[in-house]
Amino acid sequence: MSDTVNIFIDNVPVAANKGETILSAAIRNGINIPNLCYHKKISHTGSCRLCIVRIEGNPKIVTSCTTPAEEGQKITAFSPELEAARKTVLDLQLSDHNDDCINCYKDGTCELQDMAFQYDLGTDKRKYPRITTKADKCLDTTSQVVDFDSSKCIQCGRCIKACDEIQGKGVLSFMHRGIKSTVKTGTELWVDSTCDGCGECVQICPVGALSLKPVNGKRIRSKDVEKSVNTTCPYCGVGCQLQVGTKKDVVNGVASQDRIIKITGVDTVPNQGSTCVKGRFGTDFVNHPDRLRKPLIRKDGKLVEVEWAEAIEYTAKRFDEIKKKNGAEALAGLSSARVTNENNYLFQKFVRSVMGSPNVDHCARLCHASTVAGLAISFGSGAMTNSIAELEYAKVILVTGSNTTETHPVISTYIKRAVQKHGAKLIVVDPRQIDLTRYATMWLRQRNGTDIAWLNGMVQAIIANGWENKDFIANHTENYE
Repeated sequence: MSDTVNIFIDNVPVAANKGETILSAAIRNGINIPNLCYHKKISHTGSCRLCIVRIEGNPKIVTSCTTPAEEGQKITAFSPELEAARKTVLDLQLSDHNDDCINCYKDGTCELQDMAFQYDLGTDKRKYPRITTKADKCLDTTSQVVDFDSSKCIQCGRCIKACDEIQGKGVLSFMHRGIKSTVKTGTELWVDSTCDGCGECVQICPVGALSLKPVNGKRIRSKDVEKSVNTTCPYCGVGCQLQVGTKKDVVNGVASQDRIIKITGVDTVPNQGSTCVKGRFGTDFVNHPDRLRKPLIRKDGKLVEVEWAEAIEYTAKRFDEIKKKNGAEALAGLSSARVTNENNYLFQKFVRSVMGSPNVDHCARLCHASTVAGLAISFGSGAMTNSIAELEYAKVILVTGSNTTETHPVISTYIKRAVQKHGAKLIVVDPRQIDLTRYATMWLRQRNGTDIAWLNGMVQAIIANGWENKDFIANHTENYE
């Protein structure tokens, strides 16, 4: 059987995947049906009512983001009737939106602004007057990293679904009804909630309701970014890809160093656009006034700044003196997990080949030497045997010795989605009640120091009861006994 169905959108033949919605198929084929609440990473609700279409044989207008494509459908996406309805819906949406662009960080990248421009709905062309008095709608700046301006919120629900379906946290929800409807964190103030500041809601918000905290007292818009560079997050070992937006500082009218003003998750492996609070908001150390800007050499008992050329020459000279006097093994190098694999490779090559010393170490050895050795013996390599993304589709996940939501937050989102979306069984073995225990099918609290005992006991129970996969063992393992 074919995995696709054939539909027609405004007489254009479109091949849609089975189970795919009309809107998703249209966008994938370059037909941009207007929408605001749709996002490819979350489920769809049809709340904005802009993606409406007509299907031949159906007397009702339907939302294309919630209607599955079916074989032979003849769909009208653009007609005078539909465009007039969209314009009215958009006009009503704008009447309940504070479109103060001067103070909006989304100015220039706001999806509602783009839609208003597309339908020629400037402030002087709107039919419905702006609602000036908004009950229970105000600015909440109590979060350490995020500001929420409910007067700009269009109730699309994207932030709520991102928090629940992408991050697996479920912090956000709608509160009140009608004109009082607004997004809340389950508490009156954002700072009192369980939000950990990952910023997924900010990245997915189509308007300026959710924004990053001001940088140096100023709100940052996307169009303020002068240069964007993709890089790897410098914190944990997940390797999340970030887009770093920078702008030059201006001192006395002269542009100086680049300053990081915005971080966005890149929609690629391993993080697929997500970040944790450190990745999105923790890079301000780069521009911290206490950070060393130049090398320091001790002269007359005091550390003084010098230029790089002098520092390199001095260091090379001292290395050479030590090597000649005491031999190459008197020299050693210590590298960092905060730099790339490529830089670490070059570093150890320099220590071994140029300095001639076998003494090179890495900070990861302190915490991962035993793990790497165990993995190498058990699996042939001291590294992961699967991709991070595969965790979401595992049937059973056992977590022990890892407070994953704190140490590797993005990986924890894959584990949470495995449980919440795909029904995986999660077993947590930890004496602490870590966050993942809230999602666990089973939480076992071993005594401290008994990890080897319970692991060997579990293996023994599997073998004693004949639960092991004998065919797999015979075909894929060695030294089993």
